[in-house]
Amino acid sequence: MTDLVIAGVDGSAPATAAVEQAADDAARTGAVLRILHALDRHPYNIAGVAVPGTGDVLARAAVRVLEAAEAVARSRQPAIRVDAQVVEGIPAIVLLEQAQQADELVIGDRGLGGFTRALLGSVTMKVAGHAPCPVVVVRAGPRERAGEIAVGIDDSDSCEPAIGYAFEQAGLRGATLRLVHAWQVPVHAFAPEIFFDADEIHASRHDLVRGRIAPWEARYPEVTLVEDIQNAHPVDALTGTTYDLVVVGSHGRGGLGSLLLGSVSRGVLHHARCPVAVVSGAARR
Repeated sequence: MTDLVIAGVDGSAPATAAVEQAADDAARTGAVLRILHALDRHPYNIAGVAVPGTGDVLARAAVRVLEAAEAVARSRQPAIRVDAQVVEGIPAIVLLEQAQQADELVIGDRGLGGFTRALLGSVTMKVAGHAPCPVVVVRAGPRERAGEIAVGIDDSDSCEPAIGYAFEQAGLRGATLRLVHAWQVPVHAFAPEIFFDADEIHASRHDLVRGRIAPWEARYPEVTLVEDIQNAHPVDALTGTTYDLVVVGSHGRGGLGSLLLGSVSRGVLHHARCPVAVVSGAARR
């Protein structure tokens, strides 16, 4: 543990929500909160774009973004230690480089740039797919505490860091942890004689979940667990209810290594109504 939580900010409403989330997480663990703004000059270095005024207008604007974000953090959690930084560079690259030092990186679901019709910003997708630490993606808007965290569990080893992070967060928050495992019966139009025993499948899925969580349950005996095994698509199972946090691995069973994020993690990021933590198989726990 490096005792550092980073919040990426750009002055947008989702970034403000990310600062609030990061401040709460830093307060729970005693970590330093680093508020980070990436100053990207590239969009302004093209013909026809004029930056008015004297001095470094962009740098002054970056400082104002930091000051506003720091005020939000100190108002929400007055006792935490706050470190505010401006780093010049492309936002996704800056965030990924800084994430090398962090226990957690918190960002908004989309920033000021990009297409307004897109559900997620491009920076968010790149960072969530490549960061070496857990990435929490937050949407703007009010949230009520549900007292429950959900974690997606499958039969791949890549979900192990996500399970560990979910147990840790449930313990820190005093929240119930819902263990979500979704399975679907495959349909083959040209082999209708294939038989499926639903009870046997459910029992085998129960054994899988219990085996996955056994070491973490022993480590966090205070965490209340709810087993939730569903015959459903994993995205539907994880996003049908609003939680305090949904935790997923960056890739699940069947994920292609060349993809930034697996289909389930992408789907949950797009459709969840609450913060989503994406924890890669290489995440430091």
